[in-house]
Amino acid sequence: MLAIVLAVAAVIAGLDQLIKYFITANMQVNQEITVIDHLFSLKYQNNNGVAFGLFQNHQIFFSIVTGILIGVFIYLIAKKKFTGKLFAVSAMLMIGGGIGNLIDRVFRHSVVDYLSLSFFPPVCNFADYCITVGAVLFIIVMFRQSKSKPNSALADGDSHASDHEDSDEMPVTVPSDSSDDGENNGD
Repeated sequence: MLAIVLAVAAVIAGLDQLIKYFITANMQVNQEITVIDHLFSLKYQNNNGVAFGLFQNHQIFFSIVTGILIGVFIYLIAKKKFTGKLFAVSAMLMIGGGIGNLIDRVFRHSVVDYLSLSFFPPVCNFADYCITVGAVLFIIVMFRQSKSKPNSALADGDSHASDHEDSDEMPVTVPSDSSDDGENNGD
């Protein structure tokens, strides 16, 4: 799974960089091109902060944090701490988006933003949306995992609770019927 996640993340980062190349090559800083009236436009801005223009002028700090987070996700995949398709998609999006913006921070000393939606004021980019969607999916993965692996069974001394720990399926208990005729008498 690690190779697939990293390959797709590389494609996402490459696509992000390709879009940013076209923006920087064809637009001036602060130039805006309306794509859909009153809804969506391309607006080229240099962002010295993180996603959506937050926390300006901390490039070195955010570069280090981004590198650490990418490393953490690679570790989680390699050690199979999380599994499943939803986690893989989450990791692809966050790693790819993180790498895309990290490339900007290292080589441009700011992140190229260009997507402007009328109902969402910050100008952002493809990588920002990948990171955001990936983070939401990761929260869903963590929530699902916590629901499927309750700690109460282990706390009660159930030695068989760990038998299903690596399975996506919950154990099924079928109630036994004590009647000999097998018919339901409506009791």
